[in-house]
Amino acid sequence: MTTSTPTVVLVHGAFADAASWSGVIAELQREGIAVVAPPNPLRGLASDAAYIASVASQIDGPVVLVGHSYGGALITVAGTTENVVGLVYVAAYVLEEGESLGELQGRFPASPLVSNLKEWTYPLGEGGTAVEVTIAEDAFPSVFAADVPEDVTKVLAVAQRPLAAGAFAETASAAAWKTKPSWALVAGADQAINPEVERFGAQRAGATVVELAGASHAVAVSEPKEVAALIRDAVRATS
Repeated sequence: MTTSTPTVVLVHGAFADAASWSGVIAELQREGIAVVAPPNPLRGLASDAAYIASVASQIDGPVVLVGHSYGGALITVAGTTENVVGLVYVAAYVLEEGESLGELQGRFPASPLVSNLKEWTYPLGEGGTAVEVTIAEDAFPSVFAADVPEDVTKVLAVAQRPLAAGAFAETASAAAWKTKPSWALVAGADQAINPEVERFGAQRAGATVVELAGASHAVAVSEPKEVAALIRDAVRATS
C-alpha cells in the first residue's frame, strides 16, 4: 500500500476533450484530491498510450488513471507505468493484451455510432494523408450525449476532437488490469459503445463495477457526482 494520496489523471476519449471532465474535476477538487486532465492526442493507440504514460511518470507520487471511452484502452496500456496504482474505466473499452478496439467491438452488436461516423483526412508529417473520424453533427446528441441538455450538446457536437481511424485496428501491447486494481462505470444507455462491451471488459478485468442504467456515453458530463464518487473510491482504496 502507498502512504500518500494518489493524483488522479483523467484521460478523455474520442470526440471530446479534457473539458468534458469539468464537472468531475470540480467534484474531486472540492474533496482535496489532486487532478490532472491532459489532452489526449487521439492519433493512435500506441502513441497516445505512450503520451499518457509519460504524463503519469512525471507526477511525484502514486497515480490513479481514469479513462473514458477510447481513453480506457490507453490506460490499459499506460497503466503499466510504475507509479500507477489503480485504473478507473468510465463507459470505456477495457482491452486484453494483443486485442484491438475493432476486435473487441466486433464480438457484440454494433452501436449506432458505427453508422454515424464522418470521415475526414489530415496531413501526415512525412507526407501523404490519413483518415480521422468524428460523429455526424446531427447524430451527436442521440449517439453521444442523450442525457445532456440540448444547448450543451450543440456546443459539444461542433467542438469534437477527431480520432485517427487507424486507432481501431491497433492492438494493446499490455493489459495493466492484470496487475493493478480496477474500477468500472458502465453507462447502461450508451449508444456510442454497446454497454455489453463495457460490461464484458470490466468483468474480464475483475473490476469493481457500478452501472448507471439511464446514462449516456457522456456520463462524465451528465453524472459528474457519480463518476467522481467511483474515482474517490479508487483513490481511497489505493491510498
